[in-house]
Amino acid sequence: AYPRAFSCSLFAKENLNRMDEQQLNLYDRLINEPSNDWDIYYWATEAKPTPAVFDNEVMAMLKELAKNKKKEQRLRQPDLEYLFESTN
Repeated sequence: AYPRAFSCSLFAKENLNRMDEQQLNLYDRLINEPSNDWDIYYWATEAKPTPAVFDNEVMAMLKELAKNKKKEQRLRQPDLEYLFESTN
């Protein structure tokens, strides 16, 4: 499940702590409902059209991340420390 794990873990690190409840629900649905991880990758990279059920603000955010406008090197998944950081 490389494409989903890589893009969604980076996305999660950069976005989860600032998403509202509705966005978190959309994200949860996106990462849990599609049966093929490659579909999320193809939708995020716009190689295939996103089905209407997943074409929402969270997918738009993921597509922006996939564009890598800052030309960052993304050779590995982020460390998981962000999951344990305080939001205070």
